[in-house]
Amino acid sequence: MYSKTKPGSWSCTNNHRCDAVPILDITLVLADELTLAEGTAKQLADAAAAVFQSTPGRTWVKLRTLTADQYAEDDGGPPEDVAPVFVSVLKASLDHQGALADEALALTEAIAQILNRPPENVHILYEPPAGGRIAFGGKWVQY
Repeated sequence: MYSKTKPGSWSCTNNHRCDAVPILDITLVLADELTLAEGTAKQLADAAAAVFQSTPGRTWVKLRTLTADQYAEDDGGPPEDVAPVFVSVLKASLDHQGALADEALALTEAIAQILNRPPENVHILYEPPAGGRIAFGGKWVQY
């Protein structure tokens, strides 16, 4: 997975897709009295790994919930039946926009299906590339 290039620094080997180190931060608004099923985070991680085609153990998901009263939109929204899902994606590097558009659509559909939400309520934000600015366990990772 990683090889040591100099003390305290790690670099990906050619045997793994180093650009596929996605970390998803997912926040979803829950309607009153709803809870998440056990194993939802794992389902989301597995589905995202399939979209990203990442190797096992390389796609991470942080899942948070908000109650309906912890989310608001201006002008009195959202409508009662709308419970949005916000997804931030952090990857080492980003593909060209056409590939990202396809990836975002596939990720949206997978997340919507698992969370039983309409795709139009799933919103994805791609963070700036993490390559050269991230450390795992205190070890700096170069891409």
